[in-house]
Amino acid sequence: MHAGLKITAFAAGLAATFGTAYGVGKGVGPVDEDPKPVARHESHSGASEGHGGDGGAVQAAAGGLQISEGGYTLDLKTPTVPARDRSDLRFVIRDSSGRAVKAFQREHEKELHLIVASRDLVTYRHLHPTRAADGTWSTPVDLPRAGGYRVFADFTPAKKGAENLTLGADLAASGSYRPEHLPAPKATAEVAGYQVRLNGTLRPGRASELKLHVSRDGKPVTDLQPYLGAYGHLVALRSGDLAYLHVHPNGEPGDGSTEPGPAVSFTATAPSSGSYRLFLDFKHDGKVRTAAFTVRTEGAPAAPEEQPEAGHEETPGHGH
Repeated sequence: MHAGLKITAFAAGLAATFGTAYGVGKGVGPVDEDPKPVARHESHSGASEGHGGDGGAVQAAAGGLQISEGGYTLDLKTPTVPARDRSDLRFVIRDSSGRAVKAFQREHEKELHLIVASRDLVTYRHLHPTRAADGTWSTPVDLPRAGGYRVFADFTPAKKGAENLTLGADLAASGSYRPEHLPAPKATAEVAGYQVRLNGTLRPGRASELKLHVSRDGKPVTDLQPYLGAYGHLVALRSGDLAYLHVHPNGEPGDGSTEPGPAVSFTATAPSSGSYRLFLDFKHDGKVRTAAFTVRTEGAPAAPEEQPEAGHEETPGHGH
């Protein structure tokens, strides 16, 4: 785990079909051949393209909503799953010759990280699928509502000199669909008896610190457990086009200065002005939980679709 920021951004088209039904069929998972380069992960020294060596974040280049990048393709074998029913999500990472990739670098304790998010940013899953000998990845998934989702596969091939990639594909959950509104910004999130307070402002084009404080029953939690080599993981998705940011905390367990709570600190840079949905994964008492927030960048107007948050749905399904 490295201090600072890991960010991969995507520009995606917002799903245009609302109030209709999603069914099993063809046409799911279009290819967007945006040629823009993907953002880089930080180097072991903490400085590289897209990351300042002093720990500050620099705006990274945005890749498009790409199913193929750098000679690799995300082959989603199950582009449609039933809503409200546990099923297997299967996919393969293929190289430029069409062969299944079977060797990956381990990053943050896993060969591949999988994010599944609904287009309205209400449902979120951070999964860790398993890979079969033939290169097919699979993970159980249970999506609570019908509609459009986006799948992000974050990985680095084991090939020498290979760069980190995040490939995306569209996923549909079949059933009658009615979109939810983006919850309005709120500084505190409640999840399974925990309260998580967000301090800090997300700024477009400028690095800023986001600090999240975890408490339970009004008492600070000072014994957070490492999860994937950190005390917290933060993913940000931009409302409207689902630009994807994977942000990692400042500091790591065992570095001599990072405490196991109650605060987890991140450095982040928003690629543009607007509304974002933040998802914090943290582990305590042996269980991973997710706290969600809506934030607007400094100076951004309220999104017309925002509504007061009635209560956050706990999002189970963290793969191990």
